[in-house]
Amino acid sequence: MNNSLKIALIGYGKMGKEIEKIIIQRGHTVAFIIDKDDILDESYKNKCDIAIEFTEPTAAVQNILTCASLSIPIVVGTTGWYEHYNNICNQINSKQGTLFTATNFSIGVNLFFKANQQLAKLMSKHNDYSVSMDEIHHTQKKDAPSGTAITTAEHILFEYPHKKGWECPQNESNFKNNPQMIQIEAIREDKVPGTHSVYWKSEVDTIELKHTAHNRIGFATGAVIAAEWAYNKKGCFTMDNLLGF
Repeated sequence: MNNSLKIALIGYGKMGKEIEKIIIQRGHTVAFIIDKDDILDESYKNKCDIAIEFTEPTAAVQNILTCASLSIPIVVGTTGWYEHYNNICNQINSKQGTLFTATNFSIGVNLFFKANQQLAKLMSKHNDYSVSMDEIHHTQKKDAPSGTAITTAEHILFEYPHKKGWECPQNESNFKNNPQMIQIEAIREDKVPGTHSVYWKSEVDTIELKHTAHNRIGFATGAVIAAEWAYNKKGCFTMDNLLGF
C-alpha cells in the first residue's frame, strides 16, 4: 500500500459512501466531499492528493476537466461518457495530468473480462454457436447497458469476427433483432449491485460465463487501490495497467 493519501470524493451516493469506508479502512483520509449541490472550483486546489469520481454521465466529463485544470489526479468510475474518452485523454496528456478510468473496478470483474476474451477467442473457430448477453443492475442506474457490459461486448468483438457490433433492446422503441449484432439485455431490479452473463448457445448445448457481485465492497476497494496506484503517475490508465494485463 502507498503512504497515507488525502483522497477527495466527487459524488456521495451509495458508491461514494462505500468508498469513504474503504478509504478510512486502508489508512487514508477523506480530504473533502463534492456532492450534487456542491461546486468544484479553484478553492479546492492543493487540498487533496487524488480524487475518486462516481457521479453521472452528464457530470463526469466536466469533473475530469476541472480536476485537470486544478492539477488533481482523478479516478473515474462513472460510465456512459466514453464517446469523449479519446478527446479527454488528449487533454489530460497535454496538461501532464492523471486520469484512471474503469468501467468496473472489481478485481473479480476484470478477471471475468479476461476469461470472456479468451472464451471468445476459442469460440471464433466455432460459428455454430450464437452469443448474447444480459446485465442486471439496481433501478437507480442511469445508463443502459452498463459500462461493464459494453466492455464485455467489445472484448468479444475483438476476438470473434462473426459479430459486427452490439445492440440493446432497451435503447430502441422499435427494436429489431440484427443477427450480426450481440444483443445485450439490460434488466433493472431493486437492490442488485451488478450481474453480467455471456451465453454461447448452439442446438446441442449452452456455455455460460457469469459474474455476480454480492455487494459494492469489491468496486469500492478497487477504486481506492486504483487511487493508491495512480496518484503519483502521469497519463491515462485503466485496470489493465494496474493488474499488469
